[in-house]
Amino acid sequence: MTGDKMGEVCWPQGVPQVMPAQDRGEIEELYARYAWGIDLADEELAISTFAREAEFDHLWQGKVRGHEAIRENLRKLWYDRQHWWYGRHHLMNHFIMDPHPEGARVRCFFQIIQWNADYRTNFVFGIGTRDDRLIREDDRWKFWRLTVNAWTDVDQVPWKGNRTLPQRPPYTMPPVDTRPFDEQGRDPF
Repeated sequence: MTGDKMGEVCWPQGVPQVMPAQDRGEIEELYARYAWGIDLADEELAISTFAREAEFDHLWQGKVRGHEAIRENLRKLWYDRQHWWYGRHHLMNHFIMDPHPEGARVRCFFQIIQWNADYRTNFVFGIGTRDDRLIREDDRWKFWRLTVNAWTDVDQVPWKGNRTLPQRPPYTMPPVDTRPFDEQGRDPF
């Protein structure tokens, strides 16, 4: 497969039903380069994974378009809250790659593993799904539209079955007992 113009994909025998193995390998490499770039604050590596007019829809920051806007978005992530990003590790897996005339739709699960520099511990920072659009630009697969769906509430899980989870009211803190300790009928010692 080749790309003649930005976003135009030329499949030699028409659009395949299954993503060809070489394209799968190139796309998985694209996701690896993206993770190495954003997790190690390698600005040029991260930007190289996006098409020039790409759109990046990030849960916390909203939608931005183009290399300069994505670059600024990443700098804010890395340096406004560096303690959130230092030691971060994005994992993307279980890829579904659907070829389309204009490129590819790629869906996957993601997990973000975090090493906490303050406490020197590891934890899972987040999980969710991605639903990205890719194109060929400069004869390489690139992100055209990157969409992150971090699961922060039950309605963000793209569950297809019947959902029978109990509906819970929002959590509220219990009232604080402000009475002096000895008025509660307890021994202060």
